[in-house]
Amino acid sequence: MSDLQQKLSLAGLTMIAVGGSIGAGIFVTPYEIAQVLPHGGWMLVVWVLGGLVALTGALTFAELGGLFPKAGGVYVYLREAYGPLAGFLYGWVTLLVINTGSLAALGITFAEYATFFVPLSSLGKTLLAAGVIAGLTLLNIRGVQTSQTLVNTFTGLKLLAIAGIVLVAVIWSPSVPHHTNWSLSSDLPAGLSGALLTALVGVLWSFGGWHHATYLSGEAIDPRRTVPLAMLLGAAVVTLTYVLVNMAYLWLLPVSSIASSIRVAGDAVGAVIPQGGRWVAAAIGLSVFGTIAIYTMSAPRIYFAMARDGVFFSQLSKLHPRFHTPANAMMVQAGWAIVLLLFWGTFSNLITYVTFMDIGFMALAGFSVFIFRRRQAAAERPYRALGYPITPLVFSGISAVFVLNTLIQRPMQALAGLVVVLVGVLLYARIKNKSQ
Repeated sequence: MSDLQQKLSLAGLTMIAVGGSIGAGIFVTPYEIAQVLPHGGWMLVVWVLGGLVALTGALTFAELGGLFPKAGGVYVYLREAYGPLAGFLYGWVTLLVINTGSLAALGITFAEYATFFVPLSSLGKTLLAAGVIAGLTLLNIRGVQTSQTLVNTFTGLKLLAIAGIVLVAVIWSPSVPHHTNWSLSSDLPAGLSGALLTALVGVLWSFGGWHHATYLSGEAIDPRRTVPLAMLLGAAVVTLTYVLVNMAYLWLLPVSSIASSIRVAGDAVGAVIPQGGRWVAAAIGLSVFGTIAIYTMSAPRIYFAMARDGVFFSQLSKLHPRFHTPANAMMVQAGWAIVLLLFWGTFSNLITYVTFMDIGFMALAGFSVFIFRRRQAAAERPYRALGYPITPLVFSGISAVFVLNTLIQRPMQALAGLVVVLVGVLLYARIKNKSQ
């Protein structure tokens, strides 16, 4: 049996953590956040809160990444902490909901930005999104070195694009009438606490992705050191980037304009530079393209690990004979993402459906640190979670509150995710019965 090739460097893993987070969210979700939380100061607070959740998560997962440097990442942590069913359900939900839903939403966003340059019908947008997902999957099958080059190139481009937006805001904002109320004590939105939790849907989806570095542990150079450090560096870079770019949006546009713009970055720059929206649209399109490249590469390592453990379809355990990549797992993921793209519908529905399930499993994985501290007290830990036990408690606690709020506020999308879990339980029982 051929093996995965260990060629990913710390720089490459860090770019995966950064690029996996900075995709569509920061360029699209501000309009939804402004709709439920129409207050400039509190909009920034919710982004800072999302950054704190990401940083506490990265600090927690750094310990897990050093303890279990294996392909599959979060799947491995859940399997080792709670048993094979928990690990299976995470992989199952990642395939059916989390990663494929993210791919579908990213595809929708890429096609939306393409309309800055080419008029597209609704069908045309769908076909373009599906073609990008399929094409990047085929390209990533060619090997982890090819994938690393793709990731480094497009993550670099997206960071340059965001730096450009911030620079434009710094230079031109003095000429823009000051629309933003930064005071946290005046003009408070009604139901502030509920609005903050609802706004976290888009924020946490935008921050999600730094843990994709764990999926590729089996292909990392010195994974016990590089995987934890990549997550920490990635979460820190993403937090700083998101706060700065949201300040730029608020300098250039009133909150009411942000709330009505699905292309807020382009509209913000376009407000002060003629045709500026078009070059921002091009840069963001490339950014989203790069994130699709990461997602088509990373999560299939989970399905591959599950199949090798004997709890998933055996065909997904096969590596490409020439490129040594989990080609079957990658193609199955792309196929289902395209199905979601065709049938699920709006961007808002997709990200709620995705984020509810993702954060729920991440809360369980974060809490597993406590289990391993007791069960494997003497195990080698290249990295120990800074601030333990507060750090993992904050991450798991905020994540759990978010999941409960989503279940209450947006029950249809949350229940759709729970149905997928139930189907996974039934499928797992059938697979286990066949193997006995």
